[in-house]
Amino acid sequence: MKTLVSVISIFAFATLLCAQSPDVLKAKAILDKVAEKTKTYSTIRADFSITLENKQANITDTYQGKIILKGNKYKAEIMNTETFYDGKTIWSYLPDANEVNVSDPSMMEDELLDPASIFTIYDKNFKYIYAGETSINGKKADIVDLFPENRDKPYSRIKVYVYKDNLQFAKLVQIGKDGNNYIIDIKKMEINVPADDSMFKFDETKHPGVEVIDMR
Repeated sequence: MKTLVSVISIFAFATLLCAQSPDVLKAKAILDKVAEKTKTYSTIRADFSITLENKQANITDTYQGKIILKGNKYKAEIMNTETFYDGKTIWSYLPDANEVNVSDPSMMEDELLDPASIFTIYDKNFKYIYAGETSINGKKADIVDLFPENRDKPYSRIKVYVYKDNLQFAKLVQIGKDGNNYIIDIKKMEINVPADDSMFKFDETKHPGVEVIDMR
C-alpha cells in the first residue's frame, strides 16, 4: 500500500511540475493578455482567408471572408454564404438559391469553423504550451499550441499565432487527425467600429420569396 501511495504521489508531483513548466506559464500569460485586451473591444471587424489543406491528397482550397463581431453576436460572409447570429439563432443565407437555413449554436460541431470562435478560441477547453515565435507580415508573433481536453475532437491541436506588438491574432491553424488542416489568416482587423444589433439578424423582408428551412 505504501508503495502504491508513493507511486501516486510521484505521478501527481510530476504532473504538477509539467503543468507549471515555463512554456505552459508563458502560454498562459500570452492568452491571458489577449483575453484581457479583446474584452475591451466593443466590436471587431476583420477580413480573413480560410484554407483547407491536405498535403497527402495534394489539396489546397482557399476562400476569402469577412466578419463583424459584437459581444457574442456576429455577421460573416464566406463561400457565397452570409451567416447571421444574434446570440440565440443562426441564419445561413445562400444568395444564389435565395434560401436561408435556421439553426442554433448547439448544431455547430467545429469550434474553429464557428466564426465567433476565431477571436475567442482561448476561452475553450484546451491545454496549452508556448511553441516559439515567428515573423508574419514582417511583424514578430508568438505561437501557442492548444490541445483539446476532449480527445474525441477531430483535430489534435490548434496553433495560434499572436502579434507581439498589439496582442491580436495573426493566424490560426487547426491540425486535423484525418490529414485535413484548416488555416485562418487574419488579413485586416479593425476594432470598435459602429455596429447596430439589427445587422446580426436575418431580415426576411429584404429578401422577397426567400425559402426558410428551419433545422432546429
